[in-house]
Amino acid sequence: MPEPTIKIDNARYIVTMDPERRIIADGSVVISGSRITHVGKAAELAGVDADTVIDGSGMVATPGFINGHMHISYAHTVRGLFPDDLGAEYLPNVFRLQAAMTAEDEYATSLLAITELLKYGTTTFIDPGTTTHLDVCLEAYRLSGCRIIVGRNVQDRPNPLNLPVYDTDDAIRETQEAIDRYHGANDGLVSAWAMPFTPEFCSAELLAAAQTIAESAGTRSTLHFNNGGRWIQHCRQEHDCTPTEYLERCGVLTPSMTLAHCLGIGDDEARLIAQQGAAVVMCPTAAVKGGAGTAQRGLLPELLNYGATVGLGTDAGNNSNLLETLRSVYLAAVLYKDGRQDVGMIPAETALELGTIRGAEALGLGDITGSIEPGKAADIVMFDTRRSEWAALHNPVNSLVYNADGRSVHTVLVNGRVVVENHQALFVDEPALVADVQQKGDALIERAAVSFPSRWPVV
Repeated sequence: MPEPTIKIDNARYIVTMDPERRIIADGSVVISGSRITHVGKAAELAGVDADTVIDGSGMVATPGFINGHMHISYAHTVRGLFPDDLGAEYLPNVFRLQAAMTAEDEYATSLLAITELLKYGTTTFIDPGTTTHLDVCLEAYRLSGCRIIVGRNVQDRPNPLNLPVYDTDDAIRETQEAIDRYHGANDGLVSAWAMPFTPEFCSAELLAAAQTIAESAGTRSTLHFNNGGRWIQHCRQEHDCTPTEYLERCGVLTPSMTLAHCLGIGDDEARLIAQQGAAVVMCPTAAVKGGAGTAQRGLLPELLNYGATVGLGTDAGNNSNLLETLRSVYLAAVLYKDGRQDVGMIPAETALELGTIRGAEALGLGDITGSIEPGKAADIVMFDTRRSEWAALHNPVNSLVYNADGRSVHTVLVNGRVVVENHQALFVDEPALVADVQQKGDALIERAAVSFPSRWPVV
């Protein structure tokens, strides 16, 4: 039986992100099953028929955006709860609440986060290991049709964050079981990686074993690599090296590693990351809200100059408070211009690459997604340029990066399936889900006895 076909016809622009970075005016895209078969001028493809035709008039079509670091399973239940200046008490409270969540809590929260991500144009993302009830949440991934990378956070050293401490052998076993169970699930839309939480809370033995497991399975690893003064000092005193050199000594700074955040590194460390072929995902939305000084000290421009593979993330919806990958694209394009007082830093074109094709490459998915090309998966976002924030449209890249946002996302396809149409998610009753998550969040806060009342009176 032939696969169903879809044609996106007569788009105002198609921003392909292909190797030539072509922008096709008055273009069309043809899809067969899950894959793109044709991309070109609408006039040239006029004779290509399809089972379903999507009117692209007034639309800018882009690849689906890539969010390389986004905790989806817990944040929405307590979104906006924490005050800005909680400091070191923030993460212990986060994980105290997360530990109190039920499987039903995680399912509803994950589904709501995925709904928001998809509606704002993100089609591929990493949930970096903090989902406890993956078997239950697998149904949320299937229902929504998202492309997702999951795993199991493990650590075998005491930590101040309320993270469970595993025996090393148990942590290794958990890593192996997660990859065995989930890698390739949902017809390949789910990937599983090794996900030790951070080198600060993991032994060298665990880091090396997790990396070996991932590479043996043909998959990847990720680490939270947000280096504070305590860990930097520990590496210098105990190992006579930098945190990045420590990763190299442990054998995990390899082309199959993706480092999240990458704050608190020096120039030599940025060069070493690039030389070893490890990828980086930076989360400017979380960094600026957390006062990390990333505009002055974050080394995104240096990493790119040294040839590192870099993508973007947003982190959790209760620290950055937002999930929209396009917001990280905007921040990547403006932060370093201001922080370095150099308008040549991270042009709009580079920022858009970070959110699409380079982001896909940072996850080892550059052959699958991140661009609109024949043979690639049909992960496509259509922005409605008839909205006021798009006017007047002269350069689609500048408009997309600097003045558009997720509100103008009209249609989203993942793997050839339409999951958002006319700004609405097709797979869920969103108002009912929002109400359910609100109820679950209220109950969770009461159950965990964690509360931060409004600083202004609520009467």
